[in-house]
Amino acid sequence: MSFEMLRMAIEALLANKIRTLLSMLGIIIGVSTVIAVVGIGAGAQQDVADQYKNLSVTSIIVLESRGQSVTTASKISAEDVNTIMSNEQYIDTATAAVSGDMQVSYGRASNQFTIFGALPNQFEISNLNLVIGELYTEEDNDNRARVAVLGSTIVEELFDGDPESAIGETINVGAKTLEVIGTLEETGTTMGQFLSYDDSIYIPYSTAEKSILGTGTRIMLTVLADNLDVIDLAFEELGLILREAHNLKADKDDDFRLLNAGSIIGAAQSTASTMTILLTSVAAIVLLVSGVGIMNVMFVTVAERTKEIGVAKAIGGKQSDILMQFLLESIILSIIGGVIGIGVGQAILPLVEKFANMTVVASVLGVVIAFSFSVIVGIFFGFYPALKASRLDPVDALRSE
Repeated sequence: MSFEMLRMAIEALLANKIRTLLSMLGIIIGVSTVIAVVGIGAGAQQDVADQYKNLSVTSIIVLESRGQSVTTASKISAEDVNTIMSNEQYIDTATAAVSGDMQVSYGRASNQFTIFGALPNQFEISNLNLVIGELYTEEDNDNRARVAVLGSTIVEELFDGDPESAIGETINVGAKTLEVIGTLEETGTTMGQFLSYDDSIYIPYSTAEKSILGTGTRIMLTVLADNLDVIDLAFEELGLILREAHNLKADKDDDFRLLNAGSIIGAAQSTASTMTILLTSVAAIVLLVSGVGIMNVMFVTVAERTKEIGVAKAIGGKQSDILMQFLLESIILSIIGGVIGIGVGQAILPLVEKFANMTVVASVLGVVIAFSFSVIVGIFFGFYPALKASRLDPVDALRSE
């Protein structure tokens, strides 16, 4: 009986192909939209992960106070690192960096890049890995050595993407020359508006501060707490250490800003998740609208097939059989529309990534959500018309024109 009902339901749908196709259209659009928006949301979350992958959740970033002019000498310096490490209780390590934008040239290639003067432990703290060559040392920093380690973008623009050819070469930074001793792997990571790791040239902190960079520099300290459990205590401790080191009285504002990296990452991830939920909700509304369309079509189908229902009941057809037959038609519409929608959605993903210049990640969860919702829509909106058909009086149904 079940197979016979399925056959009859399919035949009924094929009897009016145009109406069946139009009924499925809403499901197809809704399912493909859900898959696309979940993919966009997953891509946004991946962008966040990529952007901050070189930043530990235990990091605390120290920047100049917002009100402080970049032309004013900042009290934040590499000396603060020694002070912090001499007084720390909840802090694991710390490093200092100073940066500024300068014209850099090699041969005929020339462009403006970020010069990032950092202490040697910056590479370990920021998880920056060598492709070839070596990193500068504490001795290089003490001697103000004119050496440089290049980010991947610099290698691409100045050395045509060949890291090996960069080693040992001399680049011009402003009026000074630097020897390239190493190149770094691509990270794709940025530190807000402060710097892009790939677009930076790394040189010893003392060299940048005393010989290369003049006014207009940006100063940053990166501090790692012992672990995530003491991040708040480390945050508070760091503020107290810096205020004392900078001789700030109780009535004076901080001359620095503290940023909790974990909060930055969490806020960015929360924003991405909210966007995903919002877009998925819009797609769900599309599916609900398509469900209403299915209900309308089923009501029309019941009206057109009233006499057929009367004959079925007159020859002994059960109410449950008629209910199941019409409900099957609705479910079949949803399933076929859902399958086609999955195919369309998967085909849309690379197009969105290419033409909208967005990161899109195919998600199994998106497919499961979209298809499940389409089936639920078919059952929910198909049930009432099917119930109405099953409750028709056979005598009244046979009398209908």
